[in-house]
Amino acid sequence: MSHKEDIEEKKSFHHTELYISIPRTCLPIVYHPDYNITFMGLEKLHPFDSGKWGKVICYLKEEQFIHDGNIVGALEATEEDLLVVHTKHYLNRLKWSLVVATITEIPPLLFLPNFLVQRKVLKPLRTQTGGTIMAGKLAIDRGWAINVGGGFHHCSSDRGGGFCAYADITLAIKFLFERVQGISKATIIDLDAHQGNGHERDFMDDRRVFIMDMYNPYIYPRDEYAKRAIKRKVELEWGTEDFEYLQKVHLHSEGALNEVQPDIIVYNAGTDILDGDPLGGLSISPQGIVKRDEIVFRAARRRGIPILMITSGGYQKKTARIIANSILNLFQQHLIGAEALEGDRSSSLVTSMMGHCGPSGSKFSAV
Repeated sequence: MSHKEDIEEKKSFHHTELYISIPRTCLPIVYHPDYNITFMGLEKLHPFDSGKWGKVICYLKEEQFIHDGNIVGALEATEEDLLVVHTKHYLNRLKWSLVVATITEIPPLLFLPNFLVQRKVLKPLRTQTGGTIMAGKLAIDRGWAINVGGGFHHCSSDRGGGFCAYADITLAIKFLFERVQGISKATIIDLDAHQGNGHERDFMDDRRVFIMDMYNPYIYPRDEYAKRAIKRKVELEWGTEDFEYLQKVHLHSEGALNEVQPDIIVYNAGTDILDGDPLGGLSISPQGIVKRDEIVFRAARRRGIPILMITSGGYQKKTARIIANSILNLFQQHLIGAEALEGDRSSSLVTSMMGHCGPSGSKFSAV
């Protein structure tokens, strides 16, 4: 395809609100209260804390790092947005409550009318998916971005699973490849405890995407076919602890970025590696998780590569506090914040930004 044809193709894409301009006065931290799933206590039937995203925001507000006016309000991904990756057949299948109950691992959902399932379960996941896509563009514009939700790495174009109904990682990368000039290579660093088989299936034969996946191979999903897409595979033993884990994070994140210089890093920062997690099977301390995120951001910053962080899995109540502490540490280490925002060197960025953020410009309650 010629350069001219490529430009013409880019012009033909569907209209999306997800790439609408965001004010420079906003921190590239994306969230919406709709991320949180609460409905008649059904969310308690899954070990995932489906309100952790709001708790992260609460903790960051308590520390006066953010306020309602300086974070970006996520928008729900539309069907047209989702069709950039997903098949029409797959999206139609989500109109069956049984299918959603299977994907989210919440069996009672199969007894609910689908309009309720759409509103109470799938809309929050579509909003987080929209947030990941928005954060991808913000990362290119600002050098870094964090979606406080997202990281649905078990979902591919035509199948979901493991509480993942939409392929937000694949969507964010495809949007960038198709809509942002000069973005043609991506590296996924997936440090959730589980194998990221969704994005691996989607990018199986795509040489533009380099996948590093560091995970416990003895737990879900054990997808042997998807493993063929992993360019740097790091399989961990049960109960792996901080010292060995952090050594491997440093060695392999550096190795991955030395092997290929991408235009964007998508960092899947699951906290299900935490000691005591009922599903992860690893033994990493809260301090180890904070240090892990610092290692990855430092590697990206040293090379000048934009980085998008998404929060992914984590099945203990205390993970929200750990995620907030990690974000605060990244700021304290000067890996995110004013100096990472192009054209903004104000040292009082965090306390002085009072304009409303988000595509609508409207203020929202963060919890």
